[in-house]
Amino acid sequence: MATNEELAELLFPDVKDSIEDLEKRYPARNLPEGAQVTRFAPSPTGFLHTGSLFTSMISYTVAKTTRGVYFFRLEDTDTKRTIEGSGDLLIEQLHEFGIDADEGYFKEGDKGAYGPYKQSERRQIYRTVIKELVRIGRAYPDFCTPEDLDKIRKSQEANKVLPGYYGIYARDRNLSVDERIARINAGTPWVIRFKSNGDHDRKTKFTDAIRGEIELQDNDTDVVILKSDGLPTYHFAHVCDDHFMRTTLISRGEEWIPSTPIHLDMFRALNWKAPKYAHIPSIMKLDHGNKRKLSKRKDPEAAVSYFLDEGYPTKALLVYLMSIANSNFEEWAAANKSFDISKFPFKIKKMSLDGALFDIDKLNYFSKEVIAATPIDELCKEVKEYAKKHDEILYKRMVEMPEYLRKILNIEKDRKNPRKDYAKYSDVSPNIRFFFKEEWEKMVANPLPFKEGIDKAIVKQMLELAAKEMVFGTDENTWFSCVKELGGRLGFATSNKDYKENPEKFVGSLSDSAEIIRIAVTGSTQSPNLHEILEILGEEEVRARLNAVAKTL
Repeated sequence: MATNEELAELLFPDVKDSIEDLEKRYPARNLPEGAQVTRFAPSPTGFLHTGSLFTSMISYTVAKTTRGVYFFRLEDTDTKRTIEGSGDLLIEQLHEFGIDADEGYFKEGDKGAYGPYKQSERRQIYRTVIKELVRIGRAYPDFCTPEDLDKIRKSQEANKVLPGYYGIYARDRNLSVDERIARINAGTPWVIRFKSNGDHDRKTKFTDAIRGEIELQDNDTDVVILKSDGLPTYHFAHVCDDHFMRTTLISRGEEWIPSTPIHLDMFRALNWKAPKYAHIPSIMKLDHGNKRKLSKRKDPEAAVSYFLDEGYPTKALLVYLMSIANSNFEEWAAANKSFDISKFPFKIKKMSLDGALFDIDKLNYFSKEVIAATPIDELCKEVKEYAKKHDEILYKRMVEMPEYLRKILNIEKDRKNPRKDYAKYSDVSPNIRFFFKEEWEKMVANPLPFKEGIDKAIVKQMLELAAKEMVFGTDENTWFSCVKELGGRLGFATSNKDYKENPEKFVGSLSDSAEIIRIAVTGSTQSPNLHEILEILGEEEVRARLNAVAKTL
């Protein structure tokens, strides 16, 4: 009678290493007490999802705040879904957010002593472990065809039992070793299944780092761990990888909670200590009154590239995601206007248990705050980098007239409460177009929004008077006093108090007289500080604009 040892040798004759050899090759890490080893382990199947950025940010933050290690592993065993080059793109996009791995898979080659960090290059590690599982009777070759599995599924449907390959429905689970060897020698195709000792009527308990104690049904399914293409399934590969890479905390989406008993079953079978799991809530979206996960197909904001293309500062998106991660972040951010999230005392136990609704208004709020707090030199650099990729005209202007653009972007910036005009860099061009003569001419070719209650003749006189006598090169108070005096000559109130008490005595308020100038110069009733705008445009250009608009009235 043949033994499992012989079966293991027949299946994996080329495997000479043992698990003990692997333990020596990948020893325990020498890290400070309490240091966490975390990872981001995506599949190279497309773009960086917003939820994946959230997960990687959490893993990175935990490692950094505990003086641990954050590594990047590429899980490319699903060859049908793998998209060439997308793994490198993921690394590039994470780099834009400052999330750079301490070790792992890199485009230029692996970095670190626990590689390879690409699962397709770790075949021999998996085969070594699976050979041991076969040898001890915790894994076996399964010879079911797709048609066989379909028959089992239909039988389960007919009997109204849970679908799966388990118990009496695990057809090849109890074959003798001799029969298995005979089928292998006959050339029958096979996969390797894990032989579970679980019982569906029992419970498995584990402590989630976010959710506390979770109790689920024990795993009794004999899942496939080695496919016919010689590559492992996710279930098995991550167990091996996280053990030999010495991961201590696995951050992953909450959709993996039901699979955790399978993974814990495998850790127990191998007598390995399982890492802690932190199942992160999904980012949700409200759709016709119902909550659902952000969808790659339906929601542009599901892709991180959407925010980059729109020109959101990477820092702003991270700040927003951190506000989802810990409810006390907003209070901290109000007192720390630098928004340096590396200084925020993040606690994984303070994460919400419910999926947060994606809130574009909240993102815009944080983004305006971040842009307003960004030093002018850094802001000019970031806007220029954005324009180079997405706004040819703005980029040309920033190259040809850098000092002019610097002054524009610096309007009301050097103040205790800086102006917050931009939620994203794509807002810059439409907001500053009036600074450029050709753009301004297009704007004033349309009817301008002068106040309806003020006679057009008075508007014309105000513009002509300002074009002739308004002062330049002075401080804001001196300039405003001049505007006040010019308006007073035409019957505008020179104080808001006077206008409030007797509006019928005046042709308009103090604000109305200044607004006439604003509209003529900018084409809009809304603009940043008017005095700064006039000084940037310069006396000659402003007087020309005022006269040009006056002639149209």
